[in-house]
Amino acid sequence: MLSYLARRIALMVPTLLGVALITFFMLRVVPGDIVEMKLRSDGGYVTQELIATERARLGLDRPLVTQFAEWMQGLVTLDLGTSMWTGRPVAEEIGTRFGLTLQVSVMAAIISVLIAIPLGTLSAIFRDTWVDYLVRVFTIAGLAVPAFWLGMLIILGLLALFHWSPPVTYTPFWQSPLENLSQLIWPALAVGYRYAAVVARMVRSSIIEVMKEDYIRTARAKGVFERLVVMRHAMRNALLPAITVAGLEFAFLIGGLVVTEQVFNLNGIGRLFVEAVSRSDFILIQALVMLLALVFVTMNLVIDMLYGVLDPRVRHG
Repeated sequence: MLSYLARRIALMVPTLLGVALITFFMLRVVPGDIVEMKLRSDGGYVTQELIATERARLGLDRPLVTQFAEWMQGLVTLDLGTSMWTGRPVAEEIGTRFGLTLQVSVMAAIISVLIAIPLGTLSAIFRDTWVDYLVRVFTIAGLAVPAFWLGMLIILGLLALFHWSPPVTYTPFWQSPLENLSQLIWPALAVGYRYAAVVARMVRSSIIEVMKEDYIRTARAKGVFERLVVMRHAMRNALLPAITVAGLEFAFLIGGLVVTEQVFNLNGIGRLFVEAVSRSDFILIQALVMLLALVFVTMNLVIDMLYGVLDPRVRHG
């Protein structure tokens, strides 16, 4: 197990290096100059000498290979550089927003798992009955309804029924858990509904497939109670595809809550990504892409480790 884990972690290095290489050079090909955008944003006249001076200050006049080498050196030492637009450290820009996005993603994941596994299991057990039809309608609606639109309905419903709206100012959990949850539970519900729909459909199809296996028929022939057949024999194997989908969906949420954050006025990673792209802030974009790549490869590693825990037939080594 330890040797397998060490190999997988070692394979993460060339993956992240490839992402860094592609991201760095692709951003230099995209049209637009952040220096001109920044200096001429107010519509004033700026001389070419001032633009050249600012480019030199930001290090944009140096060869691309040199810039890439310095950026990689900074990544190794956890120095993500300085934002070209705000002048603040990139680590500080991301750090003030990452906690909010991570909390919403974790809450959405917990909500989705608590909803998806029971519903998916019931839908599979009572296949082609009214229970199955209700669950399928619920999950199809979750796939069809955009999270941001559901978020708008939640806000309008709270205003219409309770004359109350979620707080607009973010409060960290350790300062006031009640205020924090009263703000973040609603976007987590909006996002978690779609998340739950995806996982529930995967759980349903997996259990239906597993219930056709020979060892399930053997367990039934031995007189094992149906509940034990489902929970002890079928669920652990059926959860493997669902865990894969759930893990990838969670990684996607870290950078995919752009519109939902806008609806609930959350200053998270998604909004920061949009601002960085609109301003052509190369340094900030590079750091955000590397953060998302790290989240994805880490989640893949966690999923592979869970395979061995849930299914004894999977051996890492």
